[in-house]
Order: sequence, then C-alpha cells, then structure tokens
Amino acid sequence: MGGPMSRTPTLTATPAEATPTNPVLRWFMPAVPLARVAVFRVFIYVFIIIDVLTISGDVIAHGWTPEFYQPLWLARFLHIPAVSVLGAQILLTLIIVFSLLAAAGILQRLSGWAVAISFGAWMFYTQGYGYVAHDHMALVIAAFVLPTVGTARFRDLGTASARAGWALRVVQIAVVLTYFYSVVMKWIASGNITRWANGAVIIWALMRRGAEWSKPFLEMPGFLIAAQWATLVFEFLSPVVLFLKGKWLYGAVAFFFLFHLMTYLALGIHFLPTVICWAAFLPLEKLVPKRFTSTGTA
Repeated sequence: MGGPMSRTPTLTATPAEATPTNPVLRWFMPAVPLARVAVFRVFIYVFIIIDVLTISGDVIAHGWTPEFYQPLWLARFLHIPAVSVLGAQILLTLIIVFSLLAAAGILQRLSGWAVAISFGAWMFYTQGYGYVAHDHMALVIAAFVLPTVGTARFRDLGTASARAGWALRVVQIAVVLTYFYSVVMKWIASGNITRWANGAVIIWALMRRGAEWSKPFLEMPGFLIAAQWATLVFEFLSPVVLFLKGKWLYGAVAFFFLFHLMTYLALGIHFLPTVICWAAFLPLEKLVPKRFTSTGTA
C-alpha cells in the first residue's frame, strides 16, 4: 500500500504493560506493534461483512424454517432459540454497522465486542441447520480476541503490546488447529487413518464437483492417493508453523495460500474465512501508508 518495507521503528512497550519474564508466557504474549493489529482488524471486520452477505448469508432464510433448527452444543448450553426472519435482519444490520465502526477504529472496544457477540450468534444460526463448517473457527475466535487489545491505531508502529501479541497468537493457534483437527476428525470418522488416505476421497470430490481441467486426474488414482497422504502430512504438521520465522514462515503461509487456491480452482472449495486469518502471521504494519504514521493521525 504505502510505506517502504524496510521501515523498522524501534519498539517501546505500552506504559500499562510489562514484558513477561517466563519464556512460555513470552511465546504466548510476544510484543508486536499495535499497528499490526490495526491493519489486521481492518482485514477481519471487512471480511466479516463480506462473509455474512455471501458465504454465511443463509441465516435470514433459516428464519422461515425454525422447525429445522438443530442448535450446536454451545447454543443449547446458552439456550439460544431459533432465529426469526426479523431477528436475523436485525442481527445482520448490527454486524454490518459495528463491523464498519470497528474497521474504522471507532469505539474500538465497544464496536469490537458488539461484532463478536452478534457475529457469534450469526454463526450459531448458520451452523445450526444440519451442516457445521470448520472453516469459520479462526474467524470467530479473531472476532472475540481483537476487542481485548484495546486501542490500536495505524500510527502505533513503534508501540509494542503484549496484548496485541496474545490476540494474534490465539488467532494463529486457531488457524493451525483448523488443519490439525481435520486430521483428527478424518481419523475418527474413518476408524483408521490409512483407510482414509488410501481411499477414494479426492476421486469422489472430483467426480462430484471437479472442474473440467481436473477431470483427467481421475485416470491417475495413484497420484490422487499420494495427494491424500501429502494432505494428511502437512495438516498433521501444521502446528510447526507457529514456531517458524522469517522466510520459512512466509514460505509456509504461501504454501497454504497456494493449497487453497488449488482446491478452489479444482473443486470450488475456497476456505476463505481461514485464509484471511493467515494474515495474523504476517508483519502487516509494513502495509501502513506513510501518511498515517505522522503525529496526530488516528
């Protein structure tokens, strides 16, 4: 967007925060520039608006069929009733309005918590009608941890915050666990992980929803089985990304981006709610235009 990529201001901790001395706590709460959260916040809240209008835009329609509502365990625990059409419309309005405020950095804690609660309720309703999509886990967690950071502005390039580091770390953990849990569920569902890896999962997917260019791979079952084993390996090893730095980290992020691009082009599966959360691994403060870093700019 704007400023030079080589700009690396000296970081100073926020007055209210003390740097953890315990190495484990330091890993969970790394001091990162508040500007990184300011940029990440824009990514997340703008995408939430896109999500509720497109990917998870079925909640208003669900209001017409409350008899099909099958609440998730947490929704049952919280006694959340089926949504009405009017209730869904109000919820959608709240999500859009408060997401715009949060993305703009207006009333950051209040607007952030309003998005977390309303978007969380929206997720209960979109996931409560027979299908649970695990691609939204990291996005929902991001919505709930961002308000804990407090005020984060684009000009805070030189202000380090352990709270900001903790929020981003939690999102990072949620991202990699999305893949790791996928292996666990494959294991549970198949009873034997080798049965899944040696099965016809990708063949079935290509037959059902594969793009025309990918159909020739149906004639290469050995290649597709090898791809299934490769998928299991990198999903199982995904937590390693949490400990990578520099070019290794950027390479891992690029790998997952390319993986999701390929699955979208081949099968139409985008996984965008998780993909957007991979931004939590990146030095997003380098995207801040120089004009925002001058004194007195919000």
